[in-house]
Amino acid sequence: MNLLTTLFPLLCWFGYNLVVPLIEKRRPSLSVIMSMQRRRWVANAAGRESPLDAILSANLMGSVSFLASTAVLLILAVFTVFGQLPAVMESLSTIAQRNYSVQEVQIHLAVMLAMFVLSFFAFTLALRQFNHFCIMVGAMDHSGRITKEEIDAIAMLNTLGAQNFNNGIRGYYFSVATVAWFASEWLAVIVSLVTVGFLVHREFFSSGHRIAASAAVIASRRDQETPS
Repeated sequence: MNLLTTLFPLLCWFGYNLVVPLIEKRRPSLSVIMSMQRRRWVANAAGRESPLDAILSANLMGSVSFLASTAVLLILAVFTVFGQLPAVMESLSTIAQRNYSVQEVQIHLAVMLAMFVLSFFAFTLALRQFNHFCIMVGAMDHSGRITKEEIDAIAMLNTLGAQNFNNGIRGYYFSVATVAWFASEWLAVIVSLVTVGFLVHREFFSSGHRIAASAAVIASRRDQETPS
């Protein structure tokens, strides 16, 4: 049971990534709506020559780079805790609801390490995909000869980068539950479930979702009314 509570945040993270794409087939999430806007961004970028798109892309890459660097620091912090287990066990004896064994703490720290390492890989992959997106935007032909297939491909690369970026951030969210484990193993389960509810609400029922959906509908109607 203790092993289950240790792995529960990690399992919730994996489960969320597997289940939400199935829900998105019936109800578009905020991420799906923003993917439609990314496609409009690329289509508009094909018709203009300005530094705006380079600035926007740099902002995206800057955010990803910052979180990737933070993941490295968190990985080093977990390694440091491995070397300070006696002091950690002494501290846990005062805050935990039960006495953990050294092996249990080591396994839990390994789970935390795995979450931060996976987040780091997600952020670095997103950074690489956004970098490729910048290259492809820079290589676009602004004379009007670009095809819809090219626009779709470039936009999809941007969307893939965003998906990996969001996956890395979710790793940070669920890592909060791994910290709660040190106070109580069942608190980790509760925090994990609350995190899942928070993410589902943000993706499907938040005010941001409603605003983004409204903007997408308005833009779609305008595009349909505009003569080709």
